Amino acid sequence: MQLLPGLEKYVSGVVTRFDSISEERQLLLSEFAGYISNKLNYSQPVKLNFICTHNSRRSHLSQIWAQTAAHYYEISKIECYSGGTEATSFNERAVKAIEDAGFSISRNGEPMNHIYYVHYAHDEKPLQCFSKKFDASTNPQKDFAAIMTCSDADERCPVILGAETRFPIRYEDPKKFDNTEHEEKMYAERCKQIAVEMFFVFSRVKK
Repeated sequence: MQLLPGLEKYVSGVVTRFDSISEERQLLLSEFAGYISNKLNYSQPVKLNFICTHNSRRSHLSQIWAQTAAHYYEISKIECYSGGTEATSFNERAVKAIEDAGFSISRNGEPMNHIYYVHYAHDEKPLQCFSKKFDASTNPQKDFAAIMTCSDADERCPVILGAETRFPIRYEDPKKFDNTEHEEKMYAERCKQIAVEMFFVFSRVKK
C-alpha cells in the first residue's frame, strides 16, 4: 500500500537489502514472522510490544518500522506498541533519524516527554509515540508478544507479565555515539538496520 512519497523512496532501498541480514539473524526473525503468521491464520489480532530500557530509541524505531511494514505488505490486524523498563522520552536523535527516512512528524505534550505523531501514509492514523513503561495502560496487558530490543531489558526482565511469548531481537544502542562526530551516521545506520529487519519479517508473513 502507498506510503508517504519520501518514505516510499527510502523503503524501495530497504526491501533490496534482505541479503545483508546474517543467516543466524534471519532464523530468529523468521521465528518471529512465524508467530505473526500463526496468529493471523487463526484470525487473531497480533499485538507486538517492543521493549527496551528507556523506550527512547530502539523500541520506538522497531515499533514504527514494524507498523509501517505491515501497512506496506497489506497485512491487517497488526497492532504495534513500545515501552521500557522505565520511562524517559523519545530521543530527539532517533526522531530525526525517522524524519530523515521520510516519516512526517508533529509533536505535542510535555516538554520532557513529547507525544510524537508519526505519519507513514495519508490514509492511516499516525502512531502516537512517547516514552512509557512496557506495562502502561496504553499498551496491551495480555495476549501479546514481547520483543526485547536491548540486552539490558531482556536480562533485567526475565518475565513480562501478560506476554504469551517473547523474542530477543536485540540491537546495539546508538546512544553511545551521542555528542560525537559519528552521531547522525550511527542513528541513521540503526534506523536502516531495524527497517530492513522489520520489512524482512513482514515479507515472510506475506508469503
